Amino acid sequence: MVAVIMTGGKQYSVKEGEVLYVEKLGLAEGEEVKFDVLMLADGENTRIGTPVVEGASVTAKVLGDVKGEKIIIFKYKSKKTYRKKQGHRQPYTKIEIVSING
Repeated sequence: MVAVIMTGGKQYSVKEGEVLYVEKLGLAEGEEVKFDVLMLADGENTRIGTPVVEGASVTAKVLGDVKGEKIIIFKYKSKKTYRKKQGHRQPYTKIEIVSING
């Protein structure tokens, strides 16, 4: 069974047992979180929600918070002695899909 969920302004296609990284949720490790389902598909049947599928949900377990790869932002203007260097690491939450109910 495959479901499409939305979190952090992004949509994810998920299956049971899958591990993925989503925008930081601010939950403690080991907690469970439920997501609304936008689309649900199993072999031959497909249900599309308007905007969500009624009675369907995805349960996930939080595995912890992690940081993404470091990104360097470097601004430079030639002949003006202007240089500005910044770095950024995006925070993510690692989750495991426990069950898809529908």
